[in-house]
Amino acid sequence: MFDKKTKLFIILAGFFITNALIAEMIGGKIFSLEETLGVNLTTFSLFGEDNLSFNLTAGVLLWPVVFIMTDIINEYYGQRGVKLLSYLAVALILFAFAVTYCAIHLSPAAWWPSTYEEQGVPNMQDAFAAVFGQGNRIIIGSVIAFFVGQILDVKVFRRIKKITGNKKVWLRATGSTIISQLFDSFIVMFIAFSGIMSPVQIIAVGLVGYFYKFLVAIVLTPVIYLGHNLIDQYLGQEVALKMKELAMKN
Repeated sequence: MFDKKTKLFIILAGFFITNALIAEMIGGKIFSLEETLGVNLTTFSLFGEDNLSFNLTAGVLLWPVVFIMTDIINEYYGQRGVKLLSYLAVALILFAFAVTYCAIHLSPAAWWPSTYEEQGVPNMQDAFAAVFGQGNRIIIGSVIAFFVGQILDVKVFRRIKKITGNKKVWLRATGSTIISQLFDSFIVMFIAFSGIMSPVQIIAVGLVGYFYKFLVAIVLTPVIYLGHNLIDQYLGQEVALKMKELAMKN
């Protein structure tokens, strides 16, 4: 029914949008990286802010994957493909938050709020609202940061590829991700926490998150090569090369 190029785009699109949506939904949880890894808690100072450690939003687990997917899609389908999926992802994220907002404000069944009292959850309605009801500024900030990051990723990726051609995949993929993540990290922080945290605090906390993303982008570089090899084998070298050339023209 579909040729290989169309099937591949559908698979990549589904994985891209799903990861972006899940990253938004789990972004409300803050976790300790050190305690999760079972290592001693790291504390350090940055710009006069003391007792900083790697306390990160759970969304950072998936955002590097999203930006790697962006680079792979850009490689084979060009910036038109990435922009299409970015617009669609933003629309679906906003739709998901709208539906969640409506779900929070549905009148709960009389017996439901006390369902998990024995498990330590005194009111399920309050718990549901607290988990899924992220603040409006956080939602707006994360969506804007995601969209700006995507556009920057596409532009930087394309600029580097014009110089390197089909060589140095690691440079354009990792380089574009590192730059786009820098803007992504600080846009969401300033929109969500301006007036709540001082500018110095925002920069300090933002740098901690960005440092983590920077390291993950480098660590995941082999995954990019693996993805390219699998796609080239699936499509065939000749078809894959033609798609890459057409992607640059578009």
